[in-house]
Amino acid sequence: MKHPATWHRDPAPRHIRRLARTGVAIVAIAALASTAGCASSDAGDSGKTTIEFAQWWEPELPDGLLADLIDQFEAENPDITVKLLSNPYASTQQQIFANATAGQFPDVVGLDGSWVNQLSGQGALADLDELADEAGFDTSVMSAKVQVEGTTYSIPTVNFPYVLYTNDDLLAQAGVDAPPVTRSEFLADAEKITAGTDASATAIPLSLTDPSGVQIAVLNWLWASQGTMLTEDRGPDIDNSDVKSLMEFIKQLYDDGSVAPGAFTMPQQDMVQGFTNGKVAMMLDSPAHLNGIRADNPDLKFSVSQIPLADDYSGQPGIPGNAWGVGVSAKSDNQEAAFKLVQFLWSKDANGTLASGANAFPGNTEATPDFEGKDPLYQTAFEIYQKAKSIENEFSGLPKAQDLMRTLDEQLQSTLDGKQSIDELLDNTQTQWAEVF
Repeated sequence: MKHPATWHRDPAPRHIRRLARTGVAIVAIAALASTAGCASSDAGDSGKTTIEFAQWWEPELPDGLLADLIDQFEAENPDITVKLLSNPYASTQQQIFANATAGQFPDVVGLDGSWVNQLSGQGALADLDELADEAGFDTSVMSAKVQVEGTTYSIPTVNFPYVLYTNDDLLAQAGVDAPPVTRSEFLADAEKITAGTDASATAIPLSLTDPSGVQIAVLNWLWASQGTMLTEDRGPDIDNSDVKSLMEFIKQLYDDGSVAPGAFTMPQQDMVQGFTNGKVAMMLDSPAHLNGIRADNPDLKFSVSQIPLADDYSGQPGIPGNAWGVGVSAKSDNQEAAFKLVQFLWSKDANGTLASGANAFPGNTEATPDFEGKDPLYQTAFEIYQKAKSIENEFSGLPKAQDLMRTLDEQLQSTLDGKQSIDELLDNTQTQWAEVF
C-alpha cells in the first residue's frame, strides 16, 4: 500500500552518501527498466555478487535509514553489494509490471499484496518457502504470508494497520465527548459535526485512477468487525449480509451529507490533506501519516482509536492493514544472496528499525518498535494493534486485485449517485468478480 513521503532532513554527509548509493535509480524512472534483471549475473572482477533491490520504501522513510540498513547488511555480508532502485509507489508499480512482462526483474522487490497474484502468474516471483527451507530460515516469526494456491510469494515486512483519526476540536465543537465506538455512534456524531461545524464529518476517497480508496475508507469498516468479502476457499462473496450492512451504512453517511464533496474523484492524499487542514473531522488511515500531519499542521489536536464496530458485533475487534511486502525474482541468478537480504530485513533489530522509521509495526513477531522520540499516537496505535486481531487486507493475493477494487468502486459510485440499489450493487459486483476469479 502506498503512503505519502515523510521527509526528515539529515546532515549533508549522510544525504550525500544516500544519493551516491541510489543516484542511478532517482535520476529517471527509466533507470529501473534499463537495469532490472542485469545485476543478478554481475559478480565482476572483485568476486562480489551485486543484487538489485527495487522498492518505493526509501522515499517514504527518514533520509538515510534504508541506506544505513543496507550498509549494515553489506558489512555483515562483504561478498554482496546491494543496488537500491528507489522510486515512488506508482512508478515502482509501473516498472515492476513492465519488467515482469519483458522477462526482466530485480533480484529483490518490494511488493504490494495486490500485485502478487498477477506477478506470480507471470512466473516472476520465487517460492519463498522453498528459499527459506534451503537457508534454514525460521518462518515462525513471520506475522503473515501472501500466498497463491498455497505457495508463498511475498512476506509482509512491516504492517500499516488502520485506525480512526478524529479531530479533537471539531468533535468538541459539535458536542461529541469521545470518538465513536460503533457505526451507529459514528452516524450520530457525523450528523452533529455536519450541523455544528464548517467541516465535513468524514471523507471517502473513491478515485477510479487509484481505486485503493474503496478498501481504505469502505472495506476497512467490514474487516474491523471481522467480516469478509470472500468464501472460505477465497472465492468472491461480496453479496453477503455483512457487506450489505456495510453498504447501507456508507449510503446513509452519503445521503446525510456527512461525506466530503468530490468523493468520486478524490484520491487518498486529498482525504489526508482535508483532515490535516481541519476540513474533515474523522477518517480511516494508518499511522504512516502521523509525521506528515504534524509537520503540515503542528497545532492540530487529534486522536486515534479503534475503527468503530458494527452494532451487532461483540467479538474481538479486528485491525485491518496493508503491508510493505518483499519477494525474490524467480529468474535471479543469485537467489541465495537475494534471500539473505530478505532474512536481514526480517531480523529482529533491522525489522524493528524499519518499522519505526515507517511509523508501521514489525512483521517479525519478536520485534518491537522503538517509541523513543516518536509521536505518542504511534504508541497508542500500537496498543490498539496489540488488543485487536490483525486482519490481512483481503485483496492480497487475489487475481487482478486492482480491477476488483475498481469494479466495486464503480458499482458503489452508481449506488451513491442513486442510479441503482444496494442489492444491485452487490449482485453486479459479485457477477463481475466471479468472472475474474
